[in-house]
Amino acid sequence: MPLDKPYLDVPGTTIFDAEQSRKGYHLNQFCMSLMKAENRERFKANERAYLDEWPMTEEQKQAVLARDLNRCIQLGGNIYFLAKIGATDGKSFQQMAGSMTGLSEEEYRNMMIAGGRSVEGNRYVGEKPGEKK
Repeated sequence: MPLDKPYLDVPGTTIFDAEQSRKGYHLNQFCMSLMKAENRERFKANERAYLDEWPMTEEQKQAVLARDLNRCIQLGGNIYFLAKIGATDGKSFQQMAGSMTGLSEEEYRNMMIAGGRSVEGNRYVGEKPGEKK
């Protein structure tokens, strides 16, 4: 019997739950492998060959190669593991987050300093402003 997941109807949000964890297990293990310098060097030398050592889906591999972090998250990636790819590429977390939101690093930083994104639109489907769930 599937679990009731009322949290899945938050528009534009992928919740990292047990199902996502299972789906992204090998993707996230690949990311964690990048904590070792020798693995980072092997990955940078031939990204496709290194990815092919992992039993990830082709879609996951293509998302990594394209550095499409939003797609990686949809395919089970966890942002804290995916940050290892950014670090391997010499990118800060701000640069990565900015790329995921369509903002430059500076625009993203300024948005966060100003208090973050507007809560407008961050509601459950069908929820009315001011309504508590």
